[in-house]
Amino acid sequence: MSPVKKLRFDPLNIVVCGIGGQGNVLAAEVLGSAMTDRGYQVAVGETYGASQRGGSVMSHVRVSAGKSLSVLIPSGEAHMIVGFEPLETLRIARKYASSRTTIVYDPRPVYPLGVLQGSLTYPSMEAITEELRALSSMAWAVPAADIAMEAGDSKAANIALLGAFSQLPGAPLTREDLERILTQRFKGAVLELNQRAFAMGCEAAGKEEKR
Repeated sequence: MSPVKKLRFDPLNIVVCGIGGQGNVLAAEVLGSAMTDRGYQVAVGETYGASQRGGSVMSHVRVSAGKSLSVLIPSGEAHMIVGFEPLETLRIARKYASSRTTIVYDPRPVYPLGVLQGSLTYPSMEAITEELRALSSMAWAVPAADIAMEAGDSKAANIALLGAFSQLPGAPLTREDLERILTQRFKGAVLELNQRAFAMGCEAAGKEEKR
């Protein structure tokens, strides 16, 4: 299938980041599958923190209309960032974002053990939001975890955030592109759940765009 949307940048560099166990690796795989299905050249790679569950997890997704790509995105050259945890999104944005970057992220924090024990301080959401906006051309906060709970299962937060991603200006995929991949990856009740979460993520992004 030939690409139907012209890439704003070629290669287009997307970072998907979060904490181990949030499903961000699956989200990156779904993005990669959808873009491969659309005829793009795609390279996907992951890096992990100290522990797979609870540590930092980042996926590099690079997309081109025809170029062969290396996996890793150079510093300062992410065009889009999909973040599943706000402080982790900020950490990645500090290294990879620029004035050309658009960001969509879940503003619900996942507190590290040191914060829970009182030995570390988690920044305020106001400070995180302000810096993300300063580091990028646009930063949308979409409550993916809350949306997933409303849809029926907190594990669907990654799919809700993909719905929001599809509404970003310059997104390389349409809503229909991603919906088609969901029907390939999931079946039965799990598919129905993910379809609800995805649609709600799209709707939430539309509300964020109008602010």
